[in-house]
Amino acid sequence: MAFDPNAATARYIDSLGPAALQKAHDYTVGKEWMLLWSLLVAALVTWLIVRSGLLDTLDAKFAERRRNLKAFVISLVYFIISALLTLPWSLYADYFREKSYGRTSQPLGDWLGQWALALTISAVIGALFLMGVYWLMRRTGKNWWLWSGALTAAALAFFMLLQPVLIEPLFNKYAPVPPGQVRDAVVAMAGRAGIPAKKVYMFNGSRQSNNFTANAGGVGSTARVAISDVAFKSATLDEVRAVTGHEIGHYVLKHTWWGILVYAIGAIILFWIADRTFPRFAKAFGSTAGLADPRGIAVLLFMISLFGLVTLPISNSFSRTLESQADMYSLQTENRPDALSTSLVKTAEYRYPRPTKIEEIVFYDHPSVERRVHTAMEWKAAHPEPPTP
Repeated sequence: MAFDPNAATARYIDSLGPAALQKAHDYTVGKEWMLLWSLLVAALVTWLIVRSGLLDTLDAKFAERRRNLKAFVISLVYFIISALLTLPWSLYADYFREKSYGRTSQPLGDWLGQWALALTISAVIGALFLMGVYWLMRRTGKNWWLWSGALTAAALAFFMLLQPVLIEPLFNKYAPVPPGQVRDAVVAMAGRAGIPAKKVYMFNGSRQSNNFTANAGGVGSTARVAISDVAFKSATLDEVRAVTGHEIGHYVLKHTWWGILVYAIGAIILFWIADRTFPRFAKAFGSTAGLADPRGIAVLLFMISLFGLVTLPISNSFSRTLESQADMYSLQTENRPDALSTSLVKTAEYRYPRPTKIEEIVFYDHPSVERRVHTAMEWKAAHPEPPTP
C-alpha cells in the first residue's frame, strides 16, 4: 500500500487524544485573548504613570544641558515603575496560568528572582537604547526616525553577540553535553555548521519550562548549540537530532540576521508613524510632553505595544517562513521525518495543532503542528528509506 501523508499526519495529531487536544485548544485560545488584555493593561499602566506626574517631576530636576542623563534616568525609572505596576498581570499570565496547564514546575520564589533579574537587565539596556533615540531626535532633525532604525539594527546585533556569553548564563547553567550518543551526534551536526565541539552545551531549561527546547545562535566566537536538559528526560536520540537540526538550520541560514533587518525596517516604520501621530496619543492619555521629550516615554512605549499588536500578522508570517525553512533544513540534512513529527506533536500540548487558517495567519509565529507534520510526511513519501538488506 502506498504511503499516504494525509493519513499519517492525521494519525500523529490524533495520537494526542481528544482530552489533550481540547486542553491545547483552550490554552492556545486563551493566549490569543491575552494579547488584547495585555494591550489594555499597557494602556492602563500608561494612563496611571502619565496622570501621576512622576516623570514630569523627575524631568524638572535635571538641568537643560544634561539631556542624555535625563533621558537615561527617566527611561530607567519608567521601565521599573511600569514593570511593578504590571507585575500582578505578569504573575497570572506568565506564572500561575502556565503552572495550571503544567507548562512549568518552577517555584514562585525562583520565578520572582528571575523576573527581577530580567527587569534589571532589560531596564538598563532599554534606557541606554532610548537615550540614543532621544539623542538622535535632537541631532538628526526630521530624519531621526531613519537613523533610529539604524540604531535598532546595531542594538539588536550587539545584543545577539552578547546574549549567549553574558546574559543567558545568568538565568541557566550551561555545561558540556555529557559523553554519549547524544553528544557524538550533536557535535557532528554542529561541526558541519562550523560550530566547534567545545561550543555544544546542555542547559537546565527545566528550571523554567517543561518544554523540550534547543537553540543555535551567536556570532563568530560566541556561536554555540545548546540543548535543554528536558531533552535527556523525554526525547529520543532521533528526536534530538531532528530538533537540533532545525535549530542549526536557523544558524546556517542566517535567520537572525534576516530578523535584524526586518525588525529594523519595522522600527523605521514605527518611528515614522510616531513622528506624525504622537501628539494625538499624548493628548488621549493627558500628557503635555512632545515626542522628543523623555517624559513622554510612557506614551511612546504604548504606541510600540499597539504597533506590535496591529502588525502581528506580518511579523508572524515572516517568522513562520523562517521556521518552515529550518524544518526543511532538518529534513534535508538529518532525514528524520518521523522523529521531527513526534517531537512536534509534543509541542502541540501547548500550541493547538489544528487552528483555522485565519487564526494561524494572525496568531501563530510557527506553522501549525499539523502543517509541519504534513510537510515532514510529504518529505517521507518523496524520500522513502531503502529496504533493509
